[in-house]
Amino acid sequence: MSKTAIVFPGQGSQKLGMLGDYYAQFDCVRSTFQQANDTLGFDLWDIIQNNEDKLNQTEFTQPALLAASIAIWHVFQQTEAPKASLLAGHSLGEYSALVCANALDFEDALKLVHLRGQLMQSAVTDKACAMSAILALSNEDVIECCKAAQDVGIVEAANFNAHGQVVISGQKEAVEKACALAKEKGAKRAQLLPVSVPSHCSLMKEAAQKFAQALDKIPFKTPKIQVLHNFDVKSHKDPQKIKEALTKQLYSPVLWTQTIEKMAEKGIETVIECGAGKVLTTMNKRITKAMNYFDSADVSALEKLKSQQIA
Repeated sequence: MSKTAIVFPGQGSQKLGMLGDYYAQFDCVRSTFQQANDTLGFDLWDIIQNNEDKLNQTEFTQPALLAASIAIWHVFQQTEAPKASLLAGHSLGEYSALVCANALDFEDALKLVHLRGQLMQSAVTDKACAMSAILALSNEDVIECCKAAQDVGIVEAANFNAHGQVVISGQKEAVEKACALAKEKGAKRAQLLPVSVPSHCSLMKEAAQKFAQALDKIPFKTPKIQVLHNFDVKSHKDPQKIKEALTKQLYSPVLWTQTIEKMAEKGIETVIECGAGKVLTTMNKRITKAMNYFDSADVSALEKLKSQQIA
C-alpha cells in the first residue's frame, strides 16, 4: 500500500463549467455546493457554470475552488479512493487542506476565503499591479532581477512553483522591468499573467493585517492529518500557529518546490491533486520524478485512480 499525499490547487485552476460530470453523478457534490450557496448567500454553482467574468474575480474564484476541492474530497471518501497521510495546498488550496484535515470548518473556510479575496483586491485599488511567470531561470537569478527592478517599485518572487518556474508579483512597472532583466539573463519566458491582484508580496501586508483579525474570530483545531504550509513548509498542531502561517502566507512566497521535495523526503510515493484541474500535477512532475502523480480533474481521472488501487 503506497504512502499518499493529497494536494489542493489555488487560483488559476478555475474553468467555466468545471465539475459538471461530478455534479451530475454524485449527490455529495451537489450537497457541497448547496451548502456553499447557503453559507455565502449567492449561487456559487451558477457562477461556475455560467458567469466566467465573476468566476475570474478573486472574491468568487477563491470560494469556487475551495468548494470544488471539498466536493471531490467527499467523493474520495465515498468511493474509497485514496487515503492521505499528508496534505498541502497551493496558496488558496491551503484552506482546502485544512478543511480536509478537520482543522477548519467548511462554512468558516468559505467565509474566510471570500473575505480574503475581497481584502486582496481592495488592498491595491489605487495601484497598477501585475504578476509574471519567469521560465528557465534559477531562483537566485529571478530574485536578483527583482532586486534590480525595485528602483521603480515593489516587485518580489511570489511563487516558487517548480525548478525553473518562478512567479513574480508587485507593481506593474517594476514587474515589467524585472521581466526585461530576466530576459536579458536568458529566461525562456517572462510573460505577464491575467490577474488583477499581486499575490504573495509585501503589497498584501495591509490585507493580511485585516485578515488576521477575521482569523482570530474563527475556531481552528489540531489537524487530524498533517498539513504542510506554504509559508515555512512545516506542519503545525497549534491552531494559533496555523493562523499565523495563513496570515504570513498572504504576503510571503509560496514554497511549492520545497513542499513537494519535502513529501519525497518523508517517503510519500503518490501525490494526488484534489481539484478541478491538472495545474499542480503538471508542476509536480517537473519538481521530482521520485513520486507518482495523479489528478482528479474529472470523473474519468477518478476512475483511473481507482484502477491503480491507490489507498
